[in-house]
Amino acid sequence: MATLQNFKSIARFIYSRTELFFWTGALVALAFTSPEGHHYTLCPLSNLGFGYCPGCGLGRSVSCALHGNLTGSIEWHPLGIFAIGVILHRIVSLIKYSIKFNHQKHYGL
Repeated sequence: MATLQNFKSIARFIYSRTELFFWTGALVALAFTSPEGHHYTLCPLSNLGFGYCPGCGLGRSVSCALHGNLTGSIEWHPLGIFAIGVILHRIVSLIKYSIKFNHQKHYGL
């Protein structure tokens, strides 16, 4: 019975922080991918054979910026560096909310 409780608490922990894991995982994945090479994509425009997609350019721009290539980042999409700031702000906000929510839940504040 204890393992079922542990599993439920782990599942609750992951479920309540899905967005945090998603954004963090997305930045980590973009940090480890090469923006220059062709990569697998879920983009419908790219899969239909269109040469340019603003979303793909944004992902490659973020990847370039995370690799330190700021000029390449701006060439792929001018809002790539801004997108990193927005995503990092969202990650920090989710962490702060998680800490505040857990503190209120445990201490009744």
